[in-house]
Amino acid sequence: MRQVVSLFLPTWPIDRLRRRLGPHAPPPETPLVLTGMDGRRRVLTAVSSAAQPLGLYTGMAVTQAQALAPDLMLLDADPAADAEALEKLAVWSQRRYSPIVALDPPDGLMLDISGAAHPYGGTAGLLADILQRLADVETAARAICAPTYGAAHALARFGGEALRIVDPSGLAAAISALPLGSLRLAADTTEKLRVLGIETIGELEAMPRASLALRFGSEPGRRLDQAYGRLAEPFEPVEAPSRIEVERRFAEPIAAPETMARYTHKLVDDLCRDLEEVGLGARRLDLRFHRIDNAVEAIRAGLARASRDRKQIGRLLCDRIETVDPGFGIERMVLCAPVIEPLGLRAMSSLGERPVPEVSALVDILASRLGEERLYRIAARESHIPERSAARIAPMADPTLLRWPERWPRPARLFPRPELIETMALLPDHPPVHFVWRGMRRRVVRADGPERIYGEWHLSEAEWLSVRDYFLVEDETGARYWLFRQGDGVDAATGRQDWFLHGLFG
Repeated sequence: MRQVVSLFLPTWPIDRLRRRLGPHAPPPETPLVLTGMDGRRRVLTAVSSAAQPLGLYTGMAVTQAQALAPDLMLLDADPAADAEALEKLAVWSQRRYSPIVALDPPDGLMLDISGAAHPYGGTAGLLADILQRLADVETAARAICAPTYGAAHALARFGGEALRIVDPSGLAAAISALPLGSLRLAADTTEKLRVLGIETIGELEAMPRASLALRFGSEPGRRLDQAYGRLAEPFEPVEAPSRIEVERRFAEPIAAPETMARYTHKLVDDLCRDLEEVGLGARRLDLRFHRIDNAVEAIRAGLARASRDRKQIGRLLCDRIETVDPGFGIERMVLCAPVIEPLGLRAMSSLGERPVPEVSALVDILASRLGEERLYRIAARESHIPERSAARIAPMADPTLLRWPERWPRPARLFPRPELIETMALLPDHPPVHFVWRGMRRRVVRADGPERIYGEWHLSEAEWLSVRDYFLVEDETGARYWLFRQGDGVDAATGRQDWFLHGLFG
């Protein structure tokens, strides 16, 4: 299933201007508009969210806007700077989210995220990450994912939701009630259709296609077919100016997987040769297949560390060729390295020593097959609280120098959240006689403890007072558990005296 995202930035020129002004930018509650020339008229080209409730809108004459809001702040628009900043955002999105990103000027982007959402936990996670990162730089945005770009574009601008994922089965219902303006028709065509009483996409879809084309030309039917997925909508991905890129054009279109794999290896040879000339290695690779119907298929592969190993890169890309739909044939293949880094030093074994194992190739293969988010290492953190003393890091990240405390044993399996249990125990320093966990009662035959762990005083007042007393206990079956009591058993301020199971040994 194709997944196309329309990223709409409703106040992009104003948000960009605020970032440029920095501390000198007007407060967000100040009504702010940008002005430009439309022929001989001076009109509003962008309206801030604080100015919209005053009845101001894009295209309104400046004199009329000043009459409605005398305290309005007016600044000159800079369309060239807005377009340049939008292109930079597209290049950043291409490096981070998807190999296929196109400009949708003046205030949007198009991303084809088919097969690219798994590093973020799925489509919803990817869209949430986009919106959060834009919100961090005070940029308003809406991100809508749909099977077609026409539908995603319409819902992003006229749907009113900041984040939405449209299923193919619900595509028609999602866009049928949207106004005609969401179809990207010419203004005069939209006005003529409204005169006939047609206000929504669903009403236009119900009209006979022959009479619609006879009266209004082919544009309404083409936009309908694009929105409903009956007609492909070609676009040209943005290209970063500084990235290394190689391509192959074919006199006759190719479609066989074996042929695609053979030319993939040739492109890899060309790319690695260019990387060698500049002394760099690739961390991410994008292989695009341009079909004769103007559609673009793409493969993205990541590397655990910078590399220009031809065999390794070729294998990663060829393993995913089966996901490419060649359609009626591929006329051009483009391989680029959007993320490149200097090659790091590699440890070599001395004479008589074992060679240092190189696991980055294995990490790359597993990440390609299982997903990058499934591979990680465990690193120690500076915290005495057990669930905070470890963190996930990248599989090829530098090893941490921290160590866990060795005085007391730690369980082989630590629960992410301690589980509440029922116990019977003597206070304050005795282990439980028995406990009930997950509906089963277990009698304690051996115990060791307590190991007292205090809260992290610098986080909050409650943490400063909290106390945990941990016990290593063994039941009659020989199973060993890691339990703790919340509180010291004497002072109620240190905890509620509840018991928890936090881990299992062996």
